[in-house]
Order: sequence, then structure tokens, then C-alpha cells
Amino acid sequence: MSVHPFIEAEKQGGHSVKRACELLGVSRAAFYARRSAVPGPRAMRDAELSERIALVHAGSRGSYGAPRVHAQLRREGERCGRRRVARLMRVLGLAGRYRRRRRQSTIPDPNAGRCPDLIERDFTPDAAGLDKRWCGDITYVPTEEGWLYLATVIDIASRRVVGWATADHLRTGLVGEALQQACTRRRPAGPVIFHSDRGCQYTSAAYARVAVRLGVRLSVGRTGQCWDNALAESFFSTVKGELLDQRSWPTRAAARSAIFEFIEGWYNLHRLHSSLGYRSPADYEAAAAA
Repeated sequence: MSVHPFIEAEKQGGHSVKRACELLGVSRAAFYARRSAVPGPRAMRDAELSERIALVHAGSRGSYGAPRVHAQLRREGERCGRRRVARLMRVLGLAGRYRRRRRQSTIPDPNAGRCPDLIERDFTPDAAGLDKRWCGDITYVPTEEGWLYLATVIDIASRRVVGWATADHLRTGLVGEALQQACTRRRPAGPVIFHSDRGCQYTSAAYARVAVRLGVRLSVGRTGQCWDNALAESFFSTVKGELLDQRSWPTRAAARSAIFEFIEGWYNLHRLHSSLGYRSPADYEAAAAA
């Protein structure tokens, strides 16, 4: 361990540098040379990289941990190691936001008819499979006006949120609106599968009629098996951890506006996904179309 910090502390305390150097066996010339030394190349590189890291972390709304910060730096042409990024983030006091478990918001209907599981836990990205397999779920957002419910439709191939809807109720119309939006936006060229859990909204006769009208085949996972709809669960963990749990929401309109900006302005266009090779859904789809 270097003795120079102790000598510096003694000096700041009004004690003799000469006496401190004698006690510690260090020459005064060596102490002053070290004190006035120009930072070495590694220290200068760390300082430069720290500035870049801080900018990337701020640009991610404070959500990126070391792996995504490192990936973004590489996308920008920066050559550095992930462990170095992690070390500098610790020095800067920067960290990613971690996901929280959410409570169940969909209620199974024991009288609903049987519907097959056409996904079988296969949520692998597939550049050739855009608009062939979708999944979705419902989550809740507490506001000072009461609950706001969010329903989503996500393209399994690219992780893009292709449809979503909010409401102050959990009726079937909420999930029907999200599916309608997805079909209107994407206009699938062929049959598309929509996978969900066994919530009563998704297994209702009214929702089945919406799916038939839109040309969508319904797929349903098993009761109580979160892995059967893991991708939809993962998105809600992300939006909760990176947005909704970070502040309180005075009105449903404020929460909805923030969700719109998060999905359409950040998540779909810019947020890096590890499952996509640290690309955004938009970049992944653009590469697939090229």
C-alpha cells in the first residue's frame, strides 16, 4: 500500500512533511515527485472511458448495467472490456435497475374451453419469423386515481411491442383492443399465433370471436406456469423496473403517457436486448429485412 496518502493527510493536518517522511522511510523528494506526477496513460484512459460510460448510462434512463453499457459502447466503436466497464461503473456509483416480481392480474376461468399450447415455451428470436408468433399479458399500474391496466402484444421473433392498450378495467375489451392494434399496425401476411396465459380475458368466447375475425390462432399456456409465457412476463418486469416503479403516478393519463413514451420512444427503437445480440427490436427487424 502506498504511504503517500498518509503523508498527505499529515500535511493537511498541519504536521511536518519532513517528520512524516522520516517516520515512514520515504524521501521528501520522492513524495513531492509523486504528488505532482502527471496521470499515466491508463488513468487518463479510465477518465475518458468513465465520461463515455456516464453518458451511456444517462441515455438509458439509468437502467443499463455493465453488460448493456459495454454493448452500447462497442456499438459506438469503443474498444474496451466488460470487466473494465463494470469496475468503472462501481467507481462512479452507477448500476442497472433490477426487476421485481409482480403479482398476478389475470384470473383463470375454470369453465373455459381447452385451448392448445402452440408455443411450448419456445421464445427464441427468429429473424425469419416476424409476425408469425405473438404473445401478451396484462399488468397493473397503481395511480392516485386507482388502477390502470396495461395489455400487450409482443412479436416473439423481434421482442417488439406491436400492440398495447390501457384501461381502468380488466374486461375482455382491453386485450381485444391490444390485439386489434397489433393487426392494424403489422398487417400479418399469413396466419399468426397469439400466446397468453389462462386469464379469463384470453379464454373468453368474446376474445375468441375477436381472434377469428382478425385471423389469429389462440395459444394458451398452463395454469400457474410463468415460464409458459416468459417473454410477456419479462417485458412487464422491464417496464416496472425501469419506469413504473421509479415514481408515483398522480393520474391514469400521466401513467399512460409515460408508458407510450417508454414503449414507442425507447423500448422498441433503442433499448438493447441481450437475446437479440444486444440490438434493439427496430435494429433487429431492419437487419432481418435487409
